[in-house]
Amino acid sequence: MSIVSESEFKGNKMIVLKNSEEDQFPFQFGVKKAKLILENIDAIKAFVEKYDRA
Repeated sequence: MSIVSESEFKGNKMIVLKNSEEDQFPFQFGVKKAKLILENIDAIKAFVEKYDRA
């Protein structure tokens, strides 16, 4: 299970997603990119289904 937290960068709120507490390179983004992800969630799901090899 991933770890989700919030941070701030230059006064902008960020969401931070980590694979583990030791993850040195978390995936983080702000509200503008979060909205873009939500608008395209179906395309992202299709991409994962197409290429996921796990």
